[in-house]
Amino acid sequence: MLIRSLTLATLLAIAGPLFAADGDSPLDMDKGRSRPLIVIAPSTVDPMWVSLKQSLDEPANRKGFTDRNMVLYTVLNLMGQREGKDLGPQDTAALIRSLKLGAGSKSKVILVGKDGEKKFEQSENIKLEDIFSAVDQLPAAEKETPPPTVATPAPEAPAAKGAKNTKQAKSTKPVKPPEMPDD
Repeated sequence: MLIRSLTLATLLAIAGPLFAADGDSPLDMDKGRSRPLIVIAPSTVDPMWVSLKQSLDEPANRKGFTDRNMVLYTVLNLMGQREGKDLGPQDTAALIRSLKLGAGSKSKVILVGKDGEKKFEQSENIKLEDIFSAVDQLPAAEKETPPPTVATPAPEAPAAKGAKNTKQAKSTKPVKPPEMPDD
């Protein structure tokens, strides 16, 4: 029994980091659901971030942001946030690693599509209208979210006359799609 426990512990110690490295980016949970907009700035008073934040605080722009199914990630002073909620240091590092950014101290804005690929990247003269137009120019397949599949019962064929002992199938209720957890 002791040998089995030690073998299992050894396997978990070796395989654990390998499984964690596969999908450790916070962007993975948004893949297929929303379009992450990542803002990376060296400080919280960076002029690019301040102007973008003011644009996002306007009600019309906020509505456009949510209508386009976007999620805001910020990395300011190496402190990451998703929609205003803090990310841990490991998640922030994984976010930066997944974007494959080179070293630099410039501010950057990156738009990632629902497919997980970069769609827009800019480091100067960034306006919210440019980001919105980049989303609006995406292909139709990227814009549309597939509707949840609901099982619909097939129309029943009328039973043949004189047939005995035929069971009629129960009609199934449509399946409710699973709810997505909010962070």
